[in-house]
Amino acid sequence: MKQLLLIFLGGGAGSLLRYGISRLLNNQSSTIPFGTLAVNCIGSLLIGVVLGYSIKTNGLSSNQIAFLAIGFCGGFTTFSTFTYENTMFLKAGDLLSFFAYTTASMVLGILFVVAGLWLVKFL
Repeated sequence: MKQLLLIFLGGGAGSLLRYGISRLLNNQSSTIPFGTLAVNCIGSLLIGVVLGYSIKTNGLSSNQIAFLAIGFCGGFTTFSTFTYENTMFLKAGDLLSFFAYTTASMVLGILFVVAGLWLVKFL
């Protein structure tokens, strides 16, 4: 029960921060939703750091992992918004934005997780 509460609290905090960053960075004049891309990249970096640190040091409890990785990072990043935005690109016939956004999101997301894991090696 305690872990469920920690996931709930972490998810709420992550969701609120995502909302703020997305409102700040998503610009109606830009085709690409940079706010969503930014939170997904930052979240990928954070989960790489959190889980990499946990693996390296065994220094995080299951409760801390539940709060940080499952709750916060899960609430902070957003696959549903990413897929909705891509659906809107397809609906508008904007294949260039669809492919650019999808490719950038996937490649950058993986690179940011790897960067987070790499950073932990030097902590």
